[in-house]
Amino acid sequence: MLIRMFIASCLSLAALPASATPPDQILTAELLPGWREGGRHIAAVRLRLAPEWKTYWRSPGEAGIPPEFDWSGSENMVSVRMHWPVPHVFTLNGMQTIGYRGEVVLPFEIVARDASRPIRLRARVDLGVCRDICVPAEFDLDAQLAPGGGPDASIVEALRSRPETGHEAGVGRVACRVEPIDDGLRLTAELDLPETGGSEVVVLEPGTPAIWTSEAVTSRQGARLTAVSDMVGPGGAPFALDRSALTVTVLGDRRAVEIRGCPAP
Repeated sequence: MLIRMFIASCLSLAALPASATPPDQILTAELLPGWREGGRHIAAVRLRLAPEWKTYWRSPGEAGIPPEFDWSGSENMVSVRMHWPVPHVFTLNGMQTIGYRGEVVLPFEIVARDASRPIRLRARVDLGVCRDICVPAEFDLDAQLAPGGGPDASIVEALRSRPETGHEAGVGRVACRVEPIDDGLRLTAELDLPETGGSEVVVLEPGTPAIWTSEAVTSRQGARLTAVSDMVGPGGAPFALDRSALTVTVLGDRRAVEIRGCPAP
């Protein structure tokens, strides 16, 4: 296994105070090779961030930098799926971002073309890391993932820390209304969901990275949670929204819930 790390050279003495963390100590990454279950291989990347630094969830908020994973150099791989632990919500200067501090394990699930053979993992990972400023960080994964192995406790714990499904959380009615706006559409999601605690944050993801999505405005009346977000396509051109690709995530103080798909009322 090989990880080559690069933190952007813009982290210079001119950019940060003299007491700032050296660039090579801001972020470290470790591949956890995991184990094989039939035709699936479960592995993970462990990220460790210096104190006060953070990185971002798959939907980072309006001021965040979304992580990118390029798996195209891998061999004996049909598909790969990330599994995201529940993130934290950060607010700085009135801007909301979503991500992780300290240490986080990000599991991923690979479907092998031939389950009896090793998977040659070659991937490029691009992240944003932030403290007072945000800078890009990138690293390469290069490893042979052999069949067999046993469950890794760190990966198992990360998988357990994912948001609950709608069924697990006792979600009732789920419906999304769509109305046109000048440069896109406005999506209103209504969920019959018991309170998740504190100031609930709802994230609406259209399933297409090219569509910009605003921070959702949320409100609650009893067991009904409502979230409203504007979505703008490339160049402000009209676009068709695939309701089956929508993901609605609710982040509360006590629990998090992830709902896939949002039908019309």
